Amino acid sequence: MTNVPVPTRIAGLVLMGGEARRMGGGDKALLLLHGRPILGHALDRLRPQAFALALSANGDPARLGAFGLPVLPDAAGSPGGPLSGVVAGLTWAAAQGASHLLTVPGDAPFPPRDLGARLWAAGGGGPACAASPDGPEPLHALWPLDRRAELDRLIAEGVSSPRRALAALGAAHAPYPSRDGFRDADTPDDLAALRGA
Repeated sequence: MTNVPVPTRIAGLVLMGGEARRMGGGDKALLLLHGRPILGHALDRLRPQAFALALSANGDPARLGAFGLPVLPDAAGSPGGPLSGVVAGLTWAAAQGASHLLTVPGDAPFPPRDLGARLWAAGGGGPACAASPDGPEPLHALWPLDRRAELDRLIAEGVSSPRRALAALGAAHAPYPSRDGFRDADTPDDLAALRGA
């Protein structure tokens, strides 16, 4: 990693995800891992990398009240899915005076502790996402607020996924040699593997 100064105005957003049908419903981020919600582990890793944090989630925000963070619902007319969370996060981050938004998924408990720094170095302050041996990890991404208008244009043209949006924005990739920091709890087997790690 190059010695590029990382800005202090990075806001962090946890993308809470969908309905967790493969896990029996509910919030995957609230499933217990080593006695704590997955989300608690993720926040431990994200908190030192951001000056402000929020959660992207629809539904009753009270279920997330124990975490003491703003809960951002998708805006009306947004494309749906995680990109809607990114858009809501960018609006919130702008109100906080942030220059960038760092996103992680809520069902991945151990995002890299150097994620923001690696993404900043890879993209030189531009858009960037992590890349594991399995390929790009588009929910582990850095979104510059000064590219918001371009993102809005892409969404208006029908782009609805973070992967496609980042590619269209010319996002850099920050390579990681292992997938350990990106393992998530998509299925009961995934959660069992995380519990055994």
